[in-house]
Amino acid sequence: MNRSPLPWQALGRFGLRALRITASTATLVELLRQEWGVGVSAALAWLLFLQVERRLVAHDEPTGTPPQT
Repeated sequence: MNRSPLPWQALGRFGLRALRITASTATLVELLRQEWGVGVSAALAWLLFLQVERRLVAHDEPTGTPPQT
């Protein structure tokens, strides 16, 4: 049985994806401007958002165990 995500979950995933894209863009821009501290901070934020998104996807995948009745 496939469950579709609740509206607030879909909005949260969209927001997380937007944060990840913004952080990666900020990383590139700041490193090109040679603002090393800000660039590294944005890169760490991007890695954090990436890990959170991966954990959410792993949490939502089925485990392969049959449902209990």
